[in-house]
Formats: sequence, structure tokens, C-alpha cells
Amino acid sequence: MNPVKTSRKNLIPIITASSVGTLIEWYDFFIFGSLATIISTEFFPKENPAAAFLATLATFSAGFIVRPFGALVFGKMGDMVGRKYTFMITLILMGGSTIGIGLVPNYSSIGFFAPLIVLFLRLLQGLAIGGEYGGAATYIAEQAPENKRGLYTSWIQSTTGMAFILSVTVVLVVKNAMPSTSWINWGWRLPFLLSAFLVAISIYIRRKMTESPLFAKAKAEGKTSSNPLKESLTRKENLKMVLLAFFALTLGGGTIAWIGFYAQSFILKILNVDYGQANTIIIIGILLGIPFFFFFGWLSDKIGRKYILLTGLLLGLIGCRPIFSAMYQVVDLHNKIEITTALKTNIQLQPEDSNLFTTTTNHYFTDGTILTEVSNQLTITNKRRTELTKTITLNNTDKWELIFLTFLLEFIFTVSYAPLAAYLVAMFPLRIRYTSLSLPYHLGYGIIGGMSPYLASYFVEKASEAHRPAYYLAGTTYPMVMMSISLLIGLIYLKEKSKNAITENTTTSIRDQIKKWTGIVWIALGLVVAWFNIFELGIPKIMSGNTEDIVFANIMLFIITPVVVLGLFIFGKYCLQGEYDSKVLAANTIDEE
Repeated sequence: MNPVKTSRKNLIPIITASSVGTLIEWYDFFIFGSLATIISTEFFPKENPAAAFLATLATFSAGFIVRPFGALVFGKMGDMVGRKYTFMITLILMGGSTIGIGLVPNYSSIGFFAPLIVLFLRLLQGLAIGGEYGGAATYIAEQAPENKRGLYTSWIQSTTGMAFILSVTVVLVVKNAMPSTSWINWGWRLPFLLSAFLVAISIYIRRKMTESPLFAKAKAEGKTSSNPLKESLTRKENLKMVLLAFFALTLGGGTIAWIGFYAQSFILKILNVDYGQANTIIIIGILLGIPFFFFFGWLSDKIGRKYILLTGLLLGLIGCRPIFSAMYQVVDLHNKIEITTALKTNIQLQPEDSNLFTTTTNHYFTDGTILTEVSNQLTITNKRRTELTKTITLNNTDKWELIFLTFLLEFIFTVSYAPLAAYLVAMFPLRIRYTSLSLPYHLGYGIIGGMSPYLASYFVEKASEAHRPAYYLAGTTYPMVMMSISLLIGLIYLKEKSKNAITENTTTSIRDQIKKWTGIVWIALGLVVAWFNIFELGIPKIMSGNTEDIVFANIMLFIITPVVVLGLFIFGKYCLQGEYDSKVLAANTIDEE
């Protein structure tokens, strides 16, 4: 029971202020990804469009890599200074970085300084979001009634979907409000600059917030930590819970979160669906899924959070590949009948460049689908270079099928994400909660999940080059592996936090023996992951000399492998030492403040 009660009336502005600020920070973070296609042409060399797009995704992913560092820096500040002031700082840092990206000159003006400056600003964004989530989640949870923490913190969870819709909507509105040449030349910068207005609103709302009563009380009584970072990482009773949260929840959950984002890239880049139509599909699909954040948050207060979270992982594991396969089949032109007599071709000599011929060909299909092929043929010093782009405009039925499939991805995400904040809050003591909660969250949703869009696009690109029949599904392998690990560890090790929890059937003694000796499995898995990532994926790719391969190899060798392998070794060691036995965990149980 809460020793410091916050009335329902006072909780409304608390939830509003926290959620609006978090939504705006996520908007700032997502807007980069929503404009990845045009950013790749503005800040990177245009000679190799595929490489430029992958480089843009790598820059986008860089923001995820530093999120755990932001969690450590701002988590420590939040546990020592206070929740309110810390995420006020993260808000300003995020807004300033986003505005900065909108002002950076393009590659043709300042060369390689352009991507370097953008990368630096993207890293600042990652630091900011690394400090935001933990603060907002703990701030609400510490003031919500224990039996409604799932429902109230689900507002924070829903901001990811809302912010993604906001970012895509702003892009579409601005793009459609001006000529295409203006959009390409300067209009794409406006969604970044809009952040100044949004951040100003959020600062106005948040400046009236008071400190979390629980934290204020603990600070007044001298019960806060003098070094929360050290306590979180060097004390076994805390570190083992950080590792459990990471492997059982955020490792797999993080990849589910970013599968939805990858769906936008999949529909645009692989299925070649019209830009406006593709983003409309994404917006409606996610919008339909948002109410389920609140439903599953509420449900977790009634029946417990563990099994809802694990159900999300299971649904992601069994549904990910079929959903993307269905998306591909809906758009695949091989499944459609072309009206050959309706073929239209138009050849134009571009007035601004006498060496550039543009050929536009429209293919019409019996179901109403339209394929537009634009071939730009440029002749320079008797050498001819041709660039071909394809755009598919879907019929209404196919469009709604893709909306439904996008909704299914969002629905799976809500199941795996809605109760997460409430569950994580209950795993850690108040004195180090901001730090301890933020670290596993941003390791999983930042590094492991954040790499998903880049790695998925890379695997699809390589599978396509190898002419594999189902190349478009190659991007699902990485997230499915991570979901499998989390689901298995979650089933074995997680305990239910809710007092209304579903009764577990496995006897305690047998369960503890399973927990202990499967530690060998996790250590062995760590060795397998290390060997495969180093000798099968890492070194061979570096030796290839190909830029995309080298970037991929560095991600696997120096980011994914150290985090997963070192974590599995320590986690397995703690398992063998009996640190996750029921009696030991009971002794470390965190009382609900």
C-alpha cells in the first residue's frame, strides 16, 4: 500500500504531463526514421542509394546504442536529485538535438561533415530518450494506486505508438502542403523544426509538476542512494534482477517493438507501395491498436502481468513471419493479372538537363492495382546510367488487408508492452529504481530492439542479392531468435508480482532445480552466440571490404555480441549459484511502497 497517497484528481495532470512530454520526446526520436529515405539523399553520397539508405538506418540505430548510457547518466541523476528535474533536462536535450538536425546543411554543401554532425545530434537524442522513459514510468507508478499501476502506466506505454503516428502524420501533411520540389529542397526540414513548438508546450506543462511524493519522502528521510549506479551494477541482489529483466522481458520485447517500425520500411522499400498510401496504412493500423495498451494495462491489474507479457512474446514468435509473408503476398504482382492493352508509356527530356531522359510506364491490373515505373536515363561523356524506381498503388481491398496486418503487429506489441512499466517498477527498490529500471529497458528496447530495423534491412538486402525465393522474410530471423530466448527464460524465472496473480502449477522445489541447472544452458548459449557472431558473421564480413558488410560486422562484434554474451555468462553463473531460487528471491522481494 502506498504510504503517500495521490488522489485520482491529482493523478490526471501527473499522467498528462508525463505522457505528453514522453510523447514529444518519442516524436523527436521517430521523426528521423520517418524521413530516413530523404535523409539518405540529403546527408549521404547519392552514388549508391542502397548503401546510403543502410547508412541512414545505421545513423538512426546509433541513437539506440547510446540509450543505455543515457539510462545510466540520467538514471543516477533521477535517483539522487529527483524524477521531475531529470526528465525536464532530457526533454530540452532531445528538443535541441531535433531542431539541430533540421538545420544541418546537406552533403552537397559541407561534404562528410553533414553525416558526422547528424550522427552527433542523433547520439544526443539517444542519451535523452535513455533518461526519459525510466523517469516517466517511475514518476507515475510511484503515485498510482498499487491495483491500478498497470492501467496508469499504460499511458506512458501508449506514447510510442501515438508519437509514431504523430511523426508520420506531420510528414504527410507537410509533404502534401507544398510542391514536390519544395519538399525535396527544404520542406522535409519543417517536421524537425516543429519540435521547438512541441517542446515549448511540454516544458510549460511539466514545469508545474511536483516531485514524486515517495521519492521526496525517501530523500527527506535520507533513504536515497548516494551512488545508485554502483548499487545497481555491483550488488548481486540488484544486478541479478537487472539481468532477469533484460533477458526475460526486454531482449525479446524490444525486437517486437521495432518490428512495427520495420513494417513501414518493409512496405515502402521492399513492397514499393506508394509513399502516401504506405504511411496511411501504418497510421490506421497503429491507431487501431492503441486502445489495447489501456486494455492490457487494465487487465494486468486484474490477473497479473507475467502471463500477459509472455503471451506477447509467444504471439510475436509465432506471428511475425506469417504476417510479413502475408504482406508480401498481398502486394506481389505475380498474383495479379495485368491488362496489357492498358499499358501507358511517356518519355520526357528533362528541360533542366538535356542529358536526362525520363521514361514513365504505367501498368494496370484487373484488381485495380497500378504499377508505375520511372526510368531516369542519364548520359555523361558517352556513358549511360539508368535508375529505375517502382511505385505500386494498391486497390482498396489490398490496402485494408495491409492495414489489418499492420494492426496485428501493433496488437502483439501492446500485449508485450502495456504491462511492462508496472512490472519493472516492482522489480527494483525505490532508492535505485530509476537507474535499475532504465538500464535493462534501454539495453533491450534500445540496443537489441533498436538494431532490428537496420539488421532486418541488411539481411533482406543480402538475401535478395543471393536470389533466395523468400528473401523478404530474412529480416524476421533476428527478432525471432531474441523472442525465443526471452520467452523461455521468462517462463522459467519470472514470478508474478500482482497479489491477484494466476496460481502457478509447478512445485517450488522442482522449479528451483530447473532454474539452477539451466544455468549451464545459458552459459553454453553464450559460447555459441560468441562463436557464431565472431567467426560466421563478424570476421568474414569485415574481410569482404564491402562498406555495408563492415558496418554490419561492427554492430555484431562490438555491440550485440558483448551485451548478449557477457549477460548470458553472468546470468548463467547466478542461476548455478541458486540466486533465482524462490527462497532467495522472496528474501529480495520489493515491497510495494
